[in-house]
Amino acid sequence: MASRRAFSPLALLRPVARPLGAGTLCTRAIAVTARVPQKPIRHNSSSSSAAPKPYTFKDVQALLPSSKIKTPPRHLIDVREPAEYSAGHIPTSKNLPITSQPEALFLPADDFLARFGWPQPSKDEEVVFYCKAGVRSAAAAKLALQAGWDKVGEYKGSWLEWEEKGGQKE
Repeated sequence: MASRRAFSPLALLRPVARPLGAGTLCTRAIAVTARVPQKPIRHNSSSSSAAPKPYTFKDVQALLPSSKIKTPPRHLIDVREPAEYSAGHIPTSKNLPITSQPEALFLPADDFLARFGWPQPSKDEEVVFYCKAGVRSAAAAKLALQAGWDKVGEYKGSWLEWEEKGGQKE
Protein backbone atom coordinates (compact mmCIF):
# COMPACT_ATOMS: atom_id res chain seq x y z
CA MET A 1 0.00 0.00 0.00
CA ALA A 2 1.41 3.39 -0.99
CA SER A 3 2.02 5.88 1.80
CA ARG A 4 0.18 9.19 1.66
CA ARG A 5 2.13 12.41 2.11
CA ALA A 6 0.50 15.11 4.23
CA PHE A 7 0.00 18.34 2.32
CA SER A 8 -2.01 21.41 3.12
CA PRO A 9 -3.49 23.32 0.18
CA LEU A 10 -3.00 27.06 0.29
CA ALA A 11 -5.30 29.05 -1.96
CA LEU A 12 -3.71 32.24 -3.24
CA LEU A 13 -5.20 34.70 -5.69
CA ARG A 14 -3.57 35.24 -9.06
CA PRO A 15 -5.01 37.82 -11.49
CA VAL A 16 -6.01 36.44 -14.85
CA ALA A 17 -6.80 38.42 -17.98
CA ARG A 18 -9.02 37.04 -20.71
CA PRO A 19 -10.34 38.70 -23.84
CA LEU A 20 -14.08 39.29 -24.10
CA GLY A 21 -14.00 40.20 -27.78
CA ALA A 22 -14.12 43.50 -29.63
CA GLY A 23 -10.95 44.67 -27.91
CA THR A 24 -12.40 44.33 -24.39
CA LEU A 25 -10.29 42.74 -21.68
CA CYS A 26 -11.75 41.29 -18.50
CA THR A 27 -9.57 40.75 -15.45
CA ARG A 28 -10.64 38.57 -12.60
CA ALA A 29 -8.97 36.67 -9.81
CA ILE A 30 -8.88 32.91 -9.71
CA ALA A 31 -7.80 30.71 -6.85
CA VAL A 32 -4.54 28.87 -7.35
CA THR A 33 -3.91 25.92 -5.11
CA ALA A 34 -0.34 25.26 -4.09
CA ARG A 35 0.79 22.16 -2.28
CA VAL A 36 3.15 22.87 0.56
CA PRO A 37 4.40 20.40 3.13
CA GLN A 38 2.45 20.65 6.35
CA LYS A 39 4.63 21.03 9.41
CA PRO A 40 3.48 21.51 12.99
CA ILE A 41 3.45 25.09 14.22
CA ARG A 42 6.12 25.65 16.87
CA HIS A 43 5.17 27.90 19.74
CA ASN A 44 7.76 30.11 21.40
CA SER A 45 7.47 30.09 25.18
CA SER A 46 7.65 33.91 25.17
CA SER A 47 4.74 34.12 22.76
CA SER A 48 1.23 33.43 23.97
CA SER A 49 -0.25 32.84 20.51
CA ALA A 50 0.72 31.69 17.03
CA ALA A 51 -0.69 34.82 15.39
CA PRO A 52 1.71 37.13 13.53
CA LYS A 53 2.66 40.36 15.31
CA PRO A 54 0.93 43.31 13.61
CA TYR A 55 3.23 46.11 12.41
CA THR A 56 2.16 49.71 11.74
CA PHE A 57 3.69 52.28 9.41
CA LYS A 58 5.74 53.72 12.31
CA ASP A 59 6.91 50.23 13.36
CA VAL A 60 8.23 49.56 9.86
CA GLN A 61 9.88 52.99 9.70
CA ALA A 62 11.74 52.07 12.90
CA LEU A 63 13.23 49.05 11.08
CA LEU A 64 15.00 51.23 8.52
CA PRO A 65 18.71 51.95 9.05
CA SER A 66 18.10 55.73 9.02
CA SER A 67 15.85 55.38 12.06
CA LYS A 68 17.27 56.59 15.37
CA ILE A 69 15.33 53.90 17.20
CA LYS A 70 17.53 50.86 17.87
CA THR A 71 15.73 47.56 17.31
CA PRO A 72 16.94 43.97 17.20
CA PRO A 73 17.67 42.71 13.67
CA ARG A 74 14.53 41.91 11.74
CA HIS A 75 14.08 40.83 8.14
CA LEU A 76 11.63 42.90 6.12
CA ILE A 77 10.31 40.70 3.31
CA ASP A 78 8.28 41.92 0.33
CA VAL A 79 6.15 39.01 -0.92
CA ARG A 80 4.95 40.69 -4.13
CA GLU A 81 6.05 39.40 -7.52
CA PRO A 82 9.46 40.55 -8.89
CA ALA A 83 7.95 43.07 -11.34
CA GLU A 84 6.03 44.75 -8.50
CA TYR A 85 9.14 44.76 -6.30
CA SER A 86 11.25 46.29 -9.10
CA ALA A 87 8.72 49.10 -9.51
CA GLY A 88 9.39 50.21 -5.92
CA HIS A 89 9.85 48.71 -2.47
CA ILE A 90 10.61 49.62 1.13
CA PRO A 91 14.37 50.11 1.67
CA THR A 92 16.26 47.07 3.04
CA SER A 93 13.41 44.71 2.11
CA LYS A 94 14.12 41.47 0.26
CA ASN A 95 11.85 39.97 -2.39
CA LEU A 96 10.22 36.58 -1.83
CA PRO A 97 7.34 36.14 -4.34
CA ILE A 98 4.95 34.02 -2.27
CA THR A 99 2.25 33.60 -4.94
CA SER A 100 4.57 32.00 -7.49
CA GLN A 101 6.85 30.31 -4.91
CA PRO A 102 4.71 29.27 -1.91
CA GLU A 103 7.19 26.53 -0.97
CA ALA A 104 10.03 29.05 -0.49
CA LEU A 105 9.89 29.13 3.31
CA PHE A 106 10.10 25.33 3.45
CA LEU A 107 13.32 25.14 1.40
CA PRO A 108 16.65 24.15 2.97
CA ALA A 109 18.90 27.19 3.50
CA ASP A 110 21.25 26.29 0.60
CA ASP A 111 18.38 25.88 -1.87
CA PHE A 112 16.82 29.14 -0.65
CA LEU A 113 20.08 31.05 -1.24
CA ALA A 114 20.52 29.52 -4.70
CA ARG A 115 16.95 30.37 -5.72
CA PHE A 116 16.56 33.88 -4.28
CA GLY A 117 20.14 35.18 -4.05
CA TRP A 118 19.99 36.15 -0.38
CA PRO A 119 20.41 34.05 2.77
CA GLN A 120 17.33 32.60 4.39
CA PRO A 121 16.71 34.19 7.80
CA SER A 122 17.41 31.83 10.68
CA LYS A 123 14.40 30.49 12.56
CA ASP A 124 15.27 32.51 15.68
CA GLU A 125 15.27 35.86 13.82
CA GLU A 126 12.10 37.86 13.27
CA VAL A 127 10.63 38.06 9.78
CA VAL A 128 8.18 40.83 8.85
CA PHE A 129 6.10 40.42 5.70
CA TYR A 130 4.36 42.98 3.49
CA CYS A 131 2.78 42.96 0.04
CA LYS A 132 0.59 45.41 -1.86
CA ALA A 133 -2.58 45.38 0.23
CA GLY A 134 -2.12 42.77 2.97
CA VAL A 135 -3.55 39.56 1.49
CA ARG A 136 -0.31 37.89 0.38
CA SER A 137 1.55 39.03 3.50
CA ALA A 138 -1.06 37.30 5.67
CA ALA A 139 -0.57 34.08 3.70
CA ALA A 140 3.23 34.40 3.97
CA ALA A 141 3.03 34.95 7.74
CA LYS A 142 0.96 31.79 8.16
CA LEU A 143 3.41 29.83 6.03
CA ALA A 144 6.35 31.14 8.09
CA LEU A 145 4.67 29.93 11.29
CA GLN A 146 4.08 26.53 9.68
CA ALA A 147 7.71 26.42 8.52
CA GLY A 148 8.98 26.92 12.07
CA TRP A 149 9.61 30.64 12.57
CA ASP A 150 8.60 31.74 16.05
CA LYS A 151 8.90 35.49 15.51
CA VAL A 152 6.66 36.49 12.63
CA GLY A 153 5.34 39.98 11.88
CA GLU A 154 2.96 41.35 9.30
CA TYR A 155 2.67 44.91 8.02
CA LYS A 156 -1.04 44.85 7.18
CA GLY A 157 -1.04 48.33 5.61
CA SER A 158 1.57 47.06 3.18
CA TRP A 159 2.80 48.94 0.11
CA LEU A 160 -0.40 50.95 -0.48
CA GLU A 161 -0.22 52.52 2.99
CA TRP A 162 3.55 52.96 2.72
CA GLU A 163 3.18 54.99 -0.49
CA GLU A 164 0.16 56.91 0.80
CA LYS A 165 2.04 58.04 3.92
CA GLY A 166 5.15 59.01 1.97
CA GLY A 167 7.47 56.25 3.18
CA GLN A 168 10.99 55.99 1.75
CA LYS A 169 11.26 53.97 -1.47
CA GLU A 170 13.96 52.18 -3.37
